[in-house]
This record gives sequence, structure tokens and C-alpha cells, in this order.
Amino acid sequence: MQIFALCCGYLEFDRTIFFPDSDGGKRLTAPVSSYLIVHPKGRVLFDTGVHCDAITDPVGRLGERRAKIFTVRSQVGEDVLNQLARLGLTPRDIMYVINSHFHFDHCGGNEFFPQATFLVQKREMERARGSDTPYDPRDFDHPLDYQLVEGEYDVFGDGQMTLIPSCGHTPGHQSLWVRESKARQLVFTADACYTEEHMERHIIPQIVWDAEAMSHSLTTLRNLRDKQAAMLFYGHDSGQWQDIRHAPEPLM
Repeated sequence: MQIFALCCGYLEFDRTIFFPDSDGGKRLTAPVSSYLIVHPKGRVLFDTGVHCDAITDPVGRLGERRAKIFTVRSQVGEDVLNQLARLGLTPRDIMYVINSHFHFDHCGGNEFFPQATFLVQKREMERARGSDTPYDPRDFDHPLDYQLVEGEYDVFGDGQMTLIPSCGHTPGHQSLWVRESKARQLVFTADACYTEEHMERHIIPQIVWDAEAMSHSLTTLRNLRDKQAAMLFYGHDSGQWQDIRHAPEPLM
């Protein structure tokens, strides 16, 4: 397998959103990422980032309230389509899209992949289509092939790519466990764990659906790191993001 880290821009916001115990008024800039996994049976995209329109018209795309909280610091080309193009790929080349959850910075590019099958936890879709949904339908509510899964799911049936429930941030949040071999295992946490600091200090951030469930998910991810020797790739860790290789170079 080959794995590529796709840069889908940056968001700036008050630091307390990530770290509730920090002083208010301090700003933090976090990367938005997508990951492409090239499996022998097909290409898989983990999350689709922020919609490209948010770069040129953040209020029009995100809404006034969300655009006020999250300042888009992305440059033209820092979106999932342009990142795939750097690898010579188009949406037609993607077999599966995995949405960790339906927040705008993780599924904003969904509409561009009408030929792909989307793997989403059933609980996440139920929340998204509920009467009190906090999600923006423009990000996910398109005529797409959504395959709803419940709990762990082996994407290709060979144990190499497994969706693992990591709810708490949202009701149906999921992370991706990639096992190329016993010696090389990677876990893409998405927002189940924003940064390494959240993992080490067991921080529950401000944006959370169920704090107890999120605490349990942090423990699950920590066990994969400590007991399975898996390398964790955090959802929005600027330090880690600076240290890893980005497309068109392979992650590892």
C-alpha cells in the first residue's frame, strides 16, 4: 500500500475550542487534512476536507456564525480535488470515501465524488438526518452512494483497513486503522483526538457530543498506540503536520 497526506488548508480559531483550560483570546491555527490510501483493490480517501468555496467566500459557504468562529487560512489549491490532481488523479479514481464524521472540515468535498461508495457510521447519518442536526446539509446531503456501517468494518475484507468506532466528538465518529503488517500500523484518528497533547493529557475539547464516550475513545486509541505499536496521525496537530511528508510525496 501507499499512503499520501493531502493538505486541505488551515483553520484559525480561539485556542479554548481545543484546550478549554487555556486562556481565552489566544488564536490557534490547525491543519485540515485528507489521506489517500492506495490499496491493491482500490483507492480509499479518508475525509474530504473543507469545500473549496470556503477559500474565496467563507461566509457564503460556512455561514456567518461558523465563519466568524473559524477563519479560513487556506490558499488556492489547498482542497481535496487539487491535492488529488497533484497525484494525477480525479474523483473517478476513488473507490471508497470514508467520512470520519459530518463536520464541515471533514466532509465538505463529498459532492465531488459521485462515483465513489461512502462508508459512514449509521449513527452519524441518523444524527445528520435528524430534526435537530448540527450539520450543514450542503456538505453531505447529495445523491451519493452512502453505505452505512455499524461498529468495526473491514473495508476490503483482508484486515488491512478497518474502521473503528471512536464516538464522543460526534455520535458516529469513526477512525481508520491501517495494518500493512504487524510492524507497520497506522491509525488516522480524525477528531477523536485533535493533537498529541490531547492524547497525553487526556483532554476533552470544547466541541463534544458525549464527553464520557470521547474519553473512552481516547483510551481505545491510546491502547492501539501502546499495545499494538500503531502510529497515530491526529486530526489537527500542527506540529505533527509540519513533520510529515505531504503529497505528491508518500507519507512514509
